[in-house]
Amino acid sequence: MSGNSSARFAVLGIFAFSCGVILLYSLAVLPPPVWLLGLVVPTLSWFLPIRRQLFRLLRVLSFGLALGVAWAGLWAHERLEQRLPAGLEGEKTVVSGYLCELPVSGNFNSLRFSFCVTRWYGDSSISGEPLPERLRLAWYGVPADGLPGHRLRLEVVLKRPHGNLNPEGFRYEDWLFRKGYRATGSVRTVVPDPSVFCSLQCQYHRYHIGLARWVDRQFADAVHHPLIASLLIGNRGHLSSGHWDVFKATGTIHLVAISGLHLGLVALGAGFVSRRLLLAISSYRMSEHSVRLATFLTIILCCTLYALAAGFTVPTRRALVMVTVGGWLLLMARQVSPWHAMVVALGLVLLFDPFAPLDQGFWLSFGAVSILICIYAGRLGGTGWLKALVLAQGAVFAALWPLLELIGQGQPVAGLLANLVSIPWVSIVVMPVLIVGGVAVAIIPQLSTLVIQIMDAALGVMWRFLGWVAGINWPELEAGFPEIFGFGLLVLLVITVPVRTFRVVASVVVLVWVMGAMTPVESGNPRVASPEVWVWDVGQGLSAMLREGNRVLVYDTGPEVEGVFSAAESVILPNLRALGVRRIDTLVVSHADNDHSGGIALLVDKFQVGSIVTGEPEAIREKLDLQQQEKPERRQVNIRSCAGKGKLSNEVLLSFWQANGARTGNDASCVLTVRYENSDVAWILPGDITASVEPGYLEAIEGTLLADPPRELVVIAPHHGSKTSSSDTWVSTLDPDRVIYTAGYRHRYGHPHPGVTARYRRQGAQAHNTACSGALAMVVADGAVQIRESRHQSPFWISGPGLARDQCQIP
Repeated sequence: MSGNSSARFAVLGIFAFSCGVILLYSLAVLPPPVWLLGLVVPTLSWFLPIRRQLFRLLRVLSFGLALGVAWAGLWAHERLEQRLPAGLEGEKTVVSGYLCELPVSGNFNSLRFSFCVTRWYGDSSISGEPLPERLRLAWYGVPADGLPGHRLRLEVVLKRPHGNLNPEGFRYEDWLFRKGYRATGSVRTVVPDPSVFCSLQCQYHRYHIGLARWVDRQFADAVHHPLIASLLIGNRGHLSSGHWDVFKATGTIHLVAISGLHLGLVALGAGFVSRRLLLAISSYRMSEHSVRLATFLTIILCCTLYALAAGFTVPTRRALVMVTVGGWLLLMARQVSPWHAMVVALGLVLLFDPFAPLDQGFWLSFGAVSILICIYAGRLGGTGWLKALVLAQGAVFAALWPLLELIGQGQPVAGLLANLVSIPWVSIVVMPVLIVGGVAVAIIPQLSTLVIQIMDAALGVMWRFLGWVAGINWPELEAGFPEIFGFGLLVLLVITVPVRTFRVVASVVVLVWVMGAMTPVESGNPRVASPEVWVWDVGQGLSAMLREGNRVLVYDTGPEVEGVFSAAESVILPNLRALGVRRIDTLVVSHADNDHSGGIALLVDKFQVGSIVTGEPEAIREKLDLQQQEKPERRQVNIRSCAGKGKLSNEVLLSFWQANGARTGNDASCVLTVRYENSDVAWILPGDITASVEPGYLEAIEGTLLADPPRELVVIAPHHGSKTSSSDTWVSTLDPDRVIYTAGYRHRYGHPHPGVTARYRRQGAQAHNTACSGALAMVVADGAVQIRESRHQSPFWISGPGLARDQCQIP
């Protein structure tokens, strides 16, 4: 077999290995370790004397695929075996260890940090199971510098990994599994523990935390200190919600995530300087090959040092691998296809980090590199820097849009202009100023004042520009995934196909499409064959959706904690869009409490809302008016009180009720009764009403729902199953077939209350809790309600045997 043929087969094997690693994360059940090892058995055919090319190809592909699945699977098993025993959840536990990330200030006057455990104390240490090695903790009521050292002994209260589970949107459990956090919790007491053995990893984290504190001390007086800390050493803990809003609006979050852009700049700078110096001082002593090798080693050394200074995070390590592969092929004058180099980098990244496919950044990084290879690899002759920049930004903007849509992110139009200017500014000005300035201050501290002024000047230009771009009222591009995919593909063809006529025609098509996508139109919703009711998993709160035909009603918008979590943004918005919803005909906000009305302004901004029905119209109007001042272009929506009856479309009857005299608080909740006439099924959505007003509702439905009971009744437990609601009279009179609790997992309020669940259980109601089931989808088939729980469609690291959701029970 020739050398070229062997190289091609090797690249194919690496690609198959990468596909195997990625394939594992599409499985709902993690194969047992024995099965994973068994996958490698067929690859023994490698040693058979097969000569035909086709069989060799199949052998290479099967070997690589099996090895990839087995490699990722064994690592996944090792991580999932670390479990917090159920008996330790909610109990005080003592652990020793060290900080393994930079602590950052959080909401509610908290300090949040990662903790690597080296020792468990008490009964936890003799559980017999591998205990979590990495914890995600919060310590409340302490300042940012409240930790008394790096090696600590903590008294903590822990729970197993858990988060909201919905078909679309951000999933906290995915993030915890990817990062290796096998328990989360809060800190009760902290004391230094010098007895903790500080390994090499511990020493690195200690030095990195020390570096972060040095940067804070040296550049604390800078106007743009948060940006300096973020770009220089990857410390994003000082960035405010205002910073994040601007970065999100302009599509420039990648600028403050130390990754390929930043390490690429370091590589270019180090390569240019080292090669010039080597050629100047020793060209007569060193061969060209030696100069290239010395330059390559210098680049890797500088990039590694910068990656270590930036925290050696996942994106940084991924970028370091890509820079190493690219630098080796380029500087060592290897005549290899850039696609082969990318495949090698892909394989190395997945070899060193088999959990990488769970990162959105992994897909965006390799997607962007693939796009750049597409547009530049086949070009003959040079391209001017300005043309190259415009081509690169246009191609990445258009071709990454489908990928962003698949992972639940939008593609802001502002990003095209923002990146076109900010990327070269950061590359040519900001990063050299920060790196050279940081080194200069480290050597000569007296230069700090001058360096700060230069840094602020460079960053000030960038920040003012991004703020200006974010402030423009950009149109939103409205299109479905097929149209977005076609747009991205067409833009790539315009750039890469060297046929003038085709380029002209295709450019006109792209322009017409963009103009059409930017033109606001009255959007409709797709039709459904039969009514659906969704109850989203929003934690401690409530949000549900009802749709019939092409009409949509949303009941409550879930909780919102500014700068931390918004159910409207993380849950409702992505799930409604995934279902094709573009218009909310009726938005019911039971009352103004934050766990029922959080993020209402976002839904009004993103959807065409027909009307709002609420038990507290003045409070809801004030919420929208307050944010109207910040966004005057927001459309006005009719807000009306909770009363009356109607139909959603044809066969779904709606009835609104509110307690007499209740105008604020839980008892002002707007209770919605839904009845599907065709199948005689009903739902009751009662908000947070308490036992004191429940008799009033029962009296109001005495001549309707109670006089003519439906064949099946589903009730959402009032106030999340609180002991102040769901009285004996309520439960026995309604006699529901199913009850749904919308409560947070092991929340401090203790919902649902055991006394309440016992009442429904005695009545024979089948119970569901979003904390256990995740989002619930209800459809009517053959005259009965069929419920689909999201946990049954969740991946193995969420619903696997022995995990939190698998063992979750309603009290």
